[in-house]
Amino acid sequence: MATPVDNGRAFAAERIRAIVEPFPGRLEFAIRLAVICALTTLAVEIYQTPEPALTAYVAFFVMKPDRATSVVISAVLLLLITLIVGTVLLITMQVIDAPLWRVVAMTLVSFCMLFAASASKLKPIAAIVALIAAYALDLLGTAHIGEIATRALLYAWLFVGIPAGVSIVVNLVAGPAPRRLAGRALAHRLRAGAKLLRSPDENTRRLFLACLHEGPGEIPAWLKLAGAEKTSPAQDIAALKQATQATAAILATLDVIAREPATPQTGRLREHIAQTLDGMAAILQTGGYPVDITLAQIDGETALSPLAAAALAELRAALAAFAEPPPAALPPPPAAKSAGGFFVPDAFTNPAHVQYALKTTAAAMFCYVVYSLLNWPGIHTCLITCYIVSLGTTAETVEKLTLRIVGCLIGAAAGIAAIVFLMPNVTSIGALMVIVFVATLFSGWIAAGSPRISYIGFQIAFAFFLCVIQGPSPAFDMTTARDRVIGILFGNLVVAVVFTQIWPVSVAKRIDPAIAALLRRLAAMAGSDTRPRRWTLAAEAQAALGAIEQDLDLSRYEPSSIRPAPGWLERRRRVAEAVALLQGPLLVDFTRAPLAAAGVASRLDRLADAFGPDTTGQATPPASEHAASPRHAGDAAKANANANAPGATHTFVDPFLARLEDAINQPVKDEDGRLGYARA
Repeated sequence: MATPVDNGRAFAAERIRAIVEPFPGRLEFAIRLAVICALTTLAVEIYQTPEPALTAYVAFFVMKPDRATSVVISAVLLLLITLIVGTVLLITMQVIDAPLWRVVAMTLVSFCMLFAASASKLKPIAAIVALIAAYALDLLGTAHIGEIATRALLYAWLFVGIPAGVSIVVNLVAGPAPRRLAGRALAHRLRAGAKLLRSPDENTRRLFLACLHEGPGEIPAWLKLAGAEKTSPAQDIAALKQATQATAAILATLDVIAREPATPQTGRLREHIAQTLDGMAAILQTGGYPVDITLAQIDGETALSPLAAAALAELRAALAAFAEPPPAALPPPPAAKSAGGFFVPDAFTNPAHVQYALKTTAAAMFCYVVYSLLNWPGIHTCLITCYIVSLGTTAETVEKLTLRIVGCLIGAAAGIAAIVFLMPNVTSIGALMVIVFVATLFSGWIAAGSPRISYIGFQIAFAFFLCVIQGPSPAFDMTTARDRVIGILFGNLVVAVVFTQIWPVSVAKRIDPAIAALLRRLAAMAGSDTRPRRWTLAAEAQAALGAIEQDLDLSRYEPSSIRPAPGWLERRRRVAEAVALLQGPLLVDFTRAPLAAAGVASRLDRLADAFGPDTTGQATPPASEHAASPRHAGDAAKANANANAPGATHTFVDPFLARLEDAINQPVKDEDGRLGYARA
């Protein structure tokens, strides 16, 4: 077993790789973001609006990889900020001369918007709206004349209006179409599979597994946007949707084939498959999609094990149907139920939404009161930071603020260096725009990466802008830079204390339900008798497994007071590893007898019940951690009867399924040496 030091080094190495590794569209995204920030800086310097750094930074929140989402979010944010400013303007008339009521108004507006950020479809933008609204009310503290207060609120509208308007224009001109991004993502997955077959080393396998466990990712959303744009024929959208499902099956089969021992014969087979995948990727990259794909028979197939041979047969089926939608007569797979409406289903029953809004608002208001009492407005960035770093769980919040502290220190160092060495030579807006462009290009590259490291890029830009863009002219005030950085660090500290001490939410609470849902998807895949349905379930299972692995990874950020014991986490990691090995064989074992398939599905359902919620809503421990109920016993008997019935055959799925059962039932030791099961 790896030591904590080894795990820590691997963890750091993974984050570093995520920062430097390129992937399709990453540089393009960073360039567009840099252009938007540079043009926003030009606008705020020409019109001399207050808080130019905050205005430029808002561009990071409205920018998305595709043009459609970027334009929609910018337009929605403009509408929302208009409504918020109108509401605040009415509040202003009542609270402009009453500091106490101004704080009350800030608190109420903040709570309502943060509740919407947690419990509604406004989640992507509600937090930034809360930030702008609260800060606009804060500005009233320095404006005791009605005209000045009105002007301050209009400037608050410009905080969002300028970057949102610039984003709409830039994305309409240069933003990539959603269909282009979908084709590029599919091509990237196929190339990752080809690389794995050619050189299955540790680094290549890591990149391949990242694609495998991402599942469809954003591709379905991009295809939906492409259909809404009416820029692509419906036939093309349907073909790419089918290609998305087929790609999930292709990656799963490649994972099985790549585990075969390397021989000259299998080497020729792998190269043949890799060349086919590269050709398909080239077509997708240029905006088309491949059809009529066949994989010729070669001598290397005779050296394959039965499992790999079944995987090769499934691969051929996936290639043949790659961009060929099923006949209309074939009933489509049942879609997952999604609750409609503005609020999420548990918006008014789950206390976590209210608790999140209360904790973030309390942290922000505490910071506001502190710098107001100290008469130290220079650290007002602590108020802004509270809205930026808070997330739903303690692990996510601590991870985010850890990365943001790192980013803050890097951005502050770069900003102070720019003040010392560059700003004395800045004599025009163009030179300032170049500085902002270069800094945004670097931070935008990081922000476009994995969510595990993107927060570093956000904070680098925030700290750098606060240091360099201080007003309507080049500034060299080191005190301003110092105070703003202190504010960021203080805000991070306050959020850390609040989210770890008040209603802490452990990421572990969602791991067991996620495992149960994953096992039920696998059970449905085992019992499905159509390939399209199995491919859809395989893609969903791959994405679900990736989310579980991320949550297990996040748990290292939790304080020991709420983090599950090592034995609890080790068990779930073993289950995730066993599921990763099971998915491929389960997908390709399509020739099982019906009774054997029913037995496999029943065993998976029984394992899912062991992780499912009980009547109290709490996660139920695995079956070996409690006495088997009559329902569990009945399921076990049914599974054994189906598996041993006449006509039922044991196939290569059984060893992998047995390994999963062992991962659940095998006891582990906690740090104190006790043999047993750790707390949830």
